[in-house]
Amino acid sequence: QVQLVESGGGSVQAGGSLRLSCAAFGYTYNIYCMGWFRQAPGKEREGVATINSDGITTYTDSVKGRFTISQDNAKNTLYLQMNSLKPEDTAMYYCAADPFSFGAYSDYVPNYWGQGTQVTVSS
Repeated sequence: QVQLVESGGGSVQAGGSLRLSCAAFGYTYNIYCMGWFRQAPGKEREGVATINSDGITTYTDSVKGRFTISQDNAKNTLYLQMNSLKPEDTAMYYCAADPFSFGAYSDYVPNYWGQGTQVTVSS
């Protein structure tokens, strides 16, 4: 089993920045890919960014150039640096992980999920 714990959410004004973190615990040795998803009220969940153990990243178009996904393998921690935040970025952000690869636009549903951290961007 793998447990994922997110942190770093909060409330910021448009144009501001936040960094989300996701710490992985348990049988992390079999994780190949990790990513961030988000879900706003009344909307479907969407992939935001993913990264695999080879360092290959994917991003949804709406965050390209503003968000950066990274990982610290020594700390088993995933990050999402979010800059130039917009009100439409407001959502609950979830960390996910899986032994198989998945992308921001993939239909594949990762096996492991965190509880989520709220990001609110005001105009």
